[in-house]
Amino acid sequence: MKTAFSAQYLPKEGKIMSFIHNFDSEGILFGDGDRNKIKLFELEGKTINIKSFKIPNAVNKIAYRFLRKSKAERSFEYAQILLSKGIGTPYPIAYAEEKAGLIFKRSYYVSEHLNCQFTFRSMVLDRNLPDWEQMLRAFTRFSYELHQKEIEFLDHSPGNTLIDREGEGYRFYLVDLNRMNFRALDFEDRMKNMARLTPQKEMIRIMASEYATLIGRPEQEVFDRMWFHTTEFQRKFQRKKELKKKLKFWKK
Repeated sequence: MKTAFSAQYLPKEGKIMSFIHNFDSEGILFGDGDRNKIKLFELEGKTINIKSFKIPNAVNKIAYRFLRKSKAERSFEYAQILLSKGIGTPYPIAYAEEKAGLIFKRSYYVSEHLNCQFTFRSMVLDRNLPDWEQMLRAFTRFSYELHQKEIEFLDHSPGNTLIDREGEGYRFYLVDLNRMNFRALDFEDRMKNMARLTPQKEMIRIMASEYATLIGRPEQEVFDRMWFHTTEFQRKFQRKKELKKKLKFWKK
């Protein structure tokens, strides 16, 4: 098994590896475990989070073995980059990969577990949250900060930003890190990066208002491009959903 650990957790390597080896029978399941499975473990009074990525398809078994970094390795490396840029994410502890001969099997990403009050999805689902608009505007400023620091978070979607209130402000933490680019983003790239967050037009208007102030462009222009990319994403998403339903029908 290939592994890598952050320096401060190297003394605890043996215990963490025992969690990984016994992942299927130990730990507390976190979330629904629909695609990838996350479990929580107690390590000397601290809760840690181990994400087991599902075994890849036949093509990716070879690709991850020889050609590409695994999702676990990318998550570990990207978390380190985010922290170096001053962006919040659960502290990266380790990653591990199971390999057998020419075949790549499962991989695991280990991080400290955060118990945050909200995600972006909380704002989408509940307009009655205290200081709802202030939180949405603060999230928009956080997204702008990502873009300014040349971070293109490709999974910038409702469940992948954890939010904590701190006094009169907010702290934001990115999770599900394995798909990112680090490059300069032009205006259109930035607007497209906001497309997966919400289909609610009023939320887009508020985000566009805040982002326009930060980037120094007309509010209507920012709204038009943000809304365009949002509706394009929703159109493709619904089309994909309908196609899956048809395929399931024919399989029955």
